[in-house]
Amino acid sequence: MPRPSRVAVLSDIHGVLPALEAVLAEPEVAAAERIVITGDIATGPQPAEVLDLLTDLGDRALLIGGNADRELVELRVGQTSRGGQSPAPPDAITAWASGRLRDDQIALLAGLPRTRCLPVAGLGDVLFCHATPRDDEEVVLVDSRLTRWTEVFEGLGEHIRTVVCGHTHMPFVRLAHSRQVINPGSVGMPYGRPGAHWALLGPGVELRVTHFDIDAAIARLTAESGYPDIGEWADYFLHARASDAEALTAFGPRDGRTAAVVSPL
Repeated sequence: MPRPSRVAVLSDIHGVLPALEAVLAEPEVAAAERIVITGDIATGPQPAEVLDLLTDLGDRALLIGGNADRELVELRVGQTSRGGQSPAPPDAITAWASGRLRDDQIALLAGLPRTRCLPVAGLGDVLFCHATPRDDEEVVLVDSRLTRWTEVFEGLGEHIRTVVCGHTHMPFVRLAHSRQVINPGSVGMPYGRPGAHWALLGPGVELRVTHFDIDAAIARLTAESGYPDIGEWADYFLHARASDAEALTAFGPRDGRTAAVVSPL
């Protein structure tokens, strides 16, 4: 595969079409040689529309499956891909979104790889994944301890010096055992601050945020999505009502650091 000089990375779109459209309209995204989508693509208020828009991009868009994408498929086929016979009870919007996807879209999600490696100018071989290189729902954070990174990097080739992940909806760049780790944040469900978050790779790393008219987007989702609680859902997630501190508190125990109270995040 040719080594692209500019790669746009979008993660955790979660079926929010207005946010995705705003990012794709950015000149540097429009000009990027590749657009990598690092999972949790469709679970949200406009699942079919988001997948249609991404597939219309053709070969420029490289899609990776996330845990939410896997769960949509499991709901439709009635069993998990992790050894169980029945998927866990879904949250309301996951169940709703699963029923809104066409069979060809379910097949698309079912066939998505969990990781992709792409050479990027200035960065070498970059490993893209949803949560960690070994699992689609494992949690790592900006302040995860180095022993945790040792665990999640186990088996990763030494030639991979940059890892791009998503899943936690909070952007960061850090070094861990001399590898650069990038989380672009979330396009459709940001924690900490509003806006559609993404990253631009090559030859360096730039974290970006696209600001769009949130109230207009909420009005559009309310008009176009049939999800019953769309107004409340869109207000909470598009306005980023969950702070970064709340999200870190909720996710922290899942990277093995301490026990904590149950959180809705």
